[in-house]
Amino acid sequence: MAASSNSSLSGSSVSSVYQLQQEAPRPKRIICPGEVENRPKYYGREFHGIISREQADELLGGVEGAYILRESQRQPGCYTLALRFGNQTLNYRLFYDGKHFVGEKRFESIHDLVTDGLITLYIETKASEYISKMTTNPIYEHIGYATLLREKVSRRLSRSKNESRKTNVTNEEHTAVEKISSLVRRAALTHNDNHFNYEKTHNFKVHTFRGPHWCEYCANFMWGLIAQGVRCSDCGLNVHKQCSKHVPNDCQPDLKRIKKVYCCDLTTLVKAHNTQRPMVVDICIREIEARGLKSEGLYRVSGFTEHIEDVKMAFDRDGEKADISANIYPDINIITGALKLYFRDLPIPVITYDTYSKFIEAAKISNADERLEAVHEVLMLLPPAHYETLRYLMIHLKKVTMNEKDNFMNAENLGIVFGPTLMRPPEDSTLTTLHDMRYQKLIVQILIENEDVLF
Repeated sequence: MAASSNSSLSGSSVSSVYQLQQEAPRPKRIICPGEVENRPKYYGREFHGIISREQADELLGGVEGAYILRESQRQPGCYTLALRFGNQTLNYRLFYDGKHFVGEKRFESIHDLVTDGLITLYIETKASEYISKMTTNPIYEHIGYATLLREKVSRRLSRSKNESRKTNVTNEEHTAVEKISSLVRRAALTHNDNHFNYEKTHNFKVHTFRGPHWCEYCANFMWGLIAQGVRCSDCGLNVHKQCSKHVPNDCQPDLKRIKKVYCCDLTTLVKAHNTQRPMVVDICIREIEARGLKSEGLYRVSGFTEHIEDVKMAFDRDGEKADISANIYPDINIITGALKLYFRDLPIPVITYDTYSKFIEAAKISNADERLEAVHEVLMLLPPAHYETLRYLMIHLKKVTMNEKDNFMNAENLGIVFGPTLMRPPEDSTLTTLHDMRYQKLIVQILIENEDVLF
C-alpha cells in the first residue's frame, strides 16, 4: 500500500517515525448486518457481498480506518478491500493463497493486513520526504554510539593475536562479538589484522521483527506490523528493504549462524571461520599429501559412500576438529571422496556460474598460447576466496601428477575427475553438461599443467 503527500516529517529524531506508527489510525471493521450468500470461508462478517464502490463508500461513512470487503460487480469472484484513509476511500484488489495479501506481504488475518496498511499509509503520508532521504546520511560507516564497544572488541582481538597466531577467531573473540550488534561486530572484525578481507554480499531475507527495531544502516525506525525490513541470514544485519540496496558488500558471517560446512557458500564459510580457504580443503589435502600421493588411482578410485558421508557429518559437526586420520579412515579414497563431495555440494561451484561460459569459450581456442592467456583472464574474474581455493587445489593436484609413476594419475586423468566437480553450467541441462565435458576436462588439465604460470 502506498500514498503520496506533500507533507513531510520535520523532526530529526530517529524516534519520530516510531511515534508516527503509534499515531496511525486503527482499523475499524464495518460488519455486514445480514448473512451474505457465497461468502468465502476465509472472510468474516466484514464481507458485504457484491456491492458497488459508491455503496462501499457510503458504508464506510467517512470514518478514518474503517474498512469492508466486497465482491467486484464487474468481475465476480474477485474481491476488493475498501479502506477509508486521508478523507477518501481506497480500493485494493484482495488475494488469498492461504494468507491474505494486496502486495508482497502476506498476513494471517484481514485485521493484520489493514493494521499494517494503515501504518504504512500514515507514515508515507506524513514523512514521505524524510523517508526518501533516509539513506543519504547513513550511520553505517561512522557508528558514533558503537565506538567504545568497537574499540573494546578490537583491543581484545589484538590481545588474542599476540597470544596466538592462529588463523581462526578464538573462543574469547566469539564471546566478545556475540555481546554486540551485527553492525558493531562488522566494524570490530574490519580492524582485525587476522581477518581475510574477502568481499561478500549480504544474504538479506525479508524478516518480521518482534517489538520495535531500528535500521542498522540509517538508524531509523522499521515500521509496520510484519516484514518491516530484511535481515542478513549470515551476519544478522537488520536494515530497511530500501536501505539494503545501499549496504556495502562487507558481510562478516557469524559462526553461530553458519549451521553446516558442506553445502555452505564458499566465501561465507571462509569469512565465518576467518581462513583463506575452506578448512575442509586444507585438512583433506594435508591428510592426502601425508599418506596418499602414491596411492594407485588417487581421486579416480571411489571410497565407500557411507564412510564418505561419515566424514561429511564429522566436518559439519566438529568443523576443524574433525578427525580424518588413518586411525579412523585408513582408506585414503574416503578422504579424496569427501573432498570431491565438498566441491560438488557447493551451492556456487569453485569455478562460478558467472565465469563458466567464459572458461568454456577459452577452452575452445585452438592456439595454445592464446588459450592460456584467455584462461588467465577469466581466472581474474573469480571471487577472491574461489580463486585462492582453486589455486591451492591446483598446486596439490600438480603434486599428484608428480607421482604419476605410482598413482597413474596425470593431468588429463585428473581433469576428467575434477572437470564436472569444479565447474557446472548455470542452467541445469544434461545436454549442456554432456556437450561441455571435454572442455571442462581440458580447463582443469590446463590449470594443473600451468599452475605456476596461471596463479
